[in-house]
Amino acid sequence: MQHVRFGPTGLQVSRLCLGTMTFGLQCDEKSSFAILDAAAGHGITFLDTANAYPLGGNVGDMGRTEEILGKWLKGKREQFILATKCSGKMGNAPWQQGTSRKHVMSAIDASLRRLGTDYVDLYQVHHFDAITPVDETVEAFDAVVTAGKARYVGVSNYHAYRVARSMGRSEALGLTKLVSVQPRYNLLFRQVERELLPFCKEEDLAVIPYNPLAGGLLTGKHQRGAPPAGTRFTLGNAAKTYTERYWQEREFDTVAAFVKLAKDAGLDPATLAVAWVLAHPAVTSPLVGASKPEQLNASVAAADLKLDPALKAKLDELSHEYRMGDAAR
Repeated sequence: MQHVRFGPTGLQVSRLCLGTMTFGLQCDEKSSFAILDAAAGHGITFLDTANAYPLGGNVGDMGRTEEILGKWLKGKREQFILATKCSGKMGNAPWQQGTSRKHVMSAIDASLRRLGTDYVDLYQVHHFDAITPVDETVEAFDAVVTAGKARYVGVSNYHAYRVARSMGRSEALGLTKLVSVQPRYNLLFRQVERELLPFCKEEDLAVIPYNPLAGGLLTGKHQRGAPPAGTRFTLGNAAKTYTERYWQEREFDTVAAFVKLAKDAGLDPATLAVAWVLAHPAVTSPLVGASKPEQLNASVAAADLKLDPALKAKLDELSHEYRMGDAAR
């Protein structure tokens, strides 16, 4: 597995990052450990989680994913680069969410306890908090780094202008600067190409996109009709989000054409979908996930695939309409 520089830092991360949001609901602890073992066997050393995982869970489930990851990391923490996030709802009190200084400082301590470590390598804002002033957010994340509880900070699900504003305020206040962005990006969601990805390339920010397989739709395994049980399209409070994102007639039409292109090229659709994301010059390390260990094989194969320019051009043309719209969800 190739390792690459993480944005403007001296840190090296694996070319693929393991996303863990399936751990604790879709996958029990034993299955999660098997997926982690498989990822490590493939050479993936970059692990991403969040305090609000598992995906689809309720408030009572939050933190379970970090707990599972912490158990697996016991005795081998220094062999991996570890990232987590905060801002999601972690309790019923109004201050148990967002990026206020109070919540950020409480959230990092709770994450570290669950993960069984005294620091994370990357601490990220999971979602923009419109209530908390930007200065308070960047000051809170600077305090986390200053306290030695995180090495770097980043953001996820931010519009380009919000990334720019956060960077500007950090610089003006002499605080820890953002080094990474985690956006949704795949063949069925390309809006971030318009402003966010060019901005990240220009500013040398690391980009660790999630959903490269569009919730599994780009694997070609799903058929039109009612979503199958046991997938994120039917999973608790995540079902509505994922069906609205991808379970649409237009998307199924595109996927059918995409799968044909993949088969004509002799490629697994999952491999081709991840390879297309990797081909963008701003992308550092896409998040790949699984509900079974063997599902990682096709995604990992993308790391060594040199995407044919003619095939990439066909994919770009096929999915061109998905470049329109907002810059973030």
